[in-house]
Amino acid sequence: MMGGRRLAPPARLALLCGLLAAAAAGAGSRALSQLSDDVPFRVNWPGTEFSLPTAGVLYKEDNYVIMTTVDKEKYKCLLPLIASGDEEEEKDYKGPSPRELLEPLFKQSSCSYRIESYWTYEVCHGKHIRQYHEEKETGQKINIQEYFLGNMMIKNPLADPDQEESENTKESTKEIPSKNIEGQMTPYYPVEMGNGTPCSLRQNLPRSSAVMYVCHPEAKHEILSVAEVTTCEYEVVILTPLLCSHPKYRFRASPVNDIFCQSLPGSPLKPHNLEQLEKQQEMMKMPFRRVKEEEIHSTKEEKFSSIHKPVTVGTHQLLTVGTTHISKLTDDQLIKEFLSGSYCFHGGVGWWKYEFCYGKYVHQYHEDKESGKTSVVVGTWNKEEHTEWSRKNPARTYHIKEDGSQTVRMVSHFYGNGDVCDLTDKPRQVTVKLKCKESDSPHAVTVYMLEPQSCQYILGVESPVICKILDTADEYGLLSVPS
Repeated sequence: MMGGRRLAPPARLALLCGLLAAAAAGAGSRALSQLSDDVPFRVNWPGTEFSLPTAGVLYKEDNYVIMTTVDKEKYKCLLPLIASGDEEEEKDYKGPSPRELLEPLFKQSSCSYRIESYWTYEVCHGKHIRQYHEEKETGQKINIQEYFLGNMMIKNPLADPDQEESENTKESTKEIPSKNIEGQMTPYYPVEMGNGTPCSLRQNLPRSSAVMYVCHPEAKHEILSVAEVTTCEYEVVILTPLLCSHPKYRFRASPVNDIFCQSLPGSPLKPHNLEQLEKQQEMMKMPFRRVKEEEIHSTKEEKFSSIHKPVTVGTHQLLTVGTTHISKLTDDQLIKEFLSGSYCFHGGVGWWKYEFCYGKYVHQYHEDKESGKTSVVVGTWNKEEHTEWSRKNPARTYHIKEDGSQTVRMVSHFYGNGDVCDLTDKPRQVTVKLKCKESDSPHAVTVYMLEPQSCQYILGVESPVICKILDTADEYGLLSVPS
């Protein structure tokens, strides 16, 4: 499995569950505020002499529970009063509505694209959503297989001035919808699209989609995910910076709420068993596989640590996608370092990040301040294995130009012999698809990961840098420095 929840150590987890259960049940005659398991907590052991925080989450002296361990150690645990912390800013907001903030996107008649291993998804904002696949061969007609997943029922979803004032009033008072994205309830603005291509599996009812616009301060209206939630009904998540000026639509990392447990007379500062367990864990702490420092080549990572839990796209599982900007080396130097494997591409915006070093390996990893770096080998390079694979699979995909000539559009490389998968008892393996993607930034790189079968992956790497080297591909798809 690629993803995974972060698990607290057993003793800590048991202790925290006990605290939450006690809080939910109340203590004596006191009615304690309800705590949600969606909100992260951290237990602190400050001793008898300490001052409660005066900023952030609020505390009250009578909002506590008495906890007793199996060793009869007793602690008075002060619980936080859970609040969002941003009510005042949201209440005082007098700026444009989310509909008005998105208006430039619809007026531009712009489209966003997402390329998967077979399908391409096209979202023309305020117009339609299209899923299509093109097949073109030299000297033959282009064959297009396409489905419209939804069309706007009116010309422009923001174009009715008579309803604008009443809609704005409704939007200021109604509950903002949110979507659980990797454990974070993320607010979004929905746009419904219907009247798509008839669906044969539903008595020819038209396909329909819900487009969810999510704030992302560094995005360029990318399609983050497309999911078929029920037969011929879809959810499309779009990342856009336009909503970020509205306080109700900004992404907020859930704050960690501190629980302060003070030892009562006759009890140690921290439970003895917990202290022993923490010492053992500190000694045993190590990642799945240590990565040598010289193999690590850092890049500018996304500051937005949002997203995203696996969602289904047809039979594929879309894991994460992220766009970063690689170092602005000279093109020649960058290409040489990339093809030598000394300059690696990084991507991903969720719990797992991805590192691709050409001709070396594909890693997924997570870095944590407390536990360090956890690294899993998804695949390693072996030229002989790739050559054998390329005899059975297309290593090059071509694009036909208007003058009839053809140019390489994408190359595919096989990386096998990764870490053994718990589900299959076989080594992980990944097909890396290097694709030319033009961009306003010549040094942008987009990395996304699919898992069509358990522990068999597709890593998409798209960048303007790749455009400069694709035509050097040999019959096995191997690249070289342009002459």
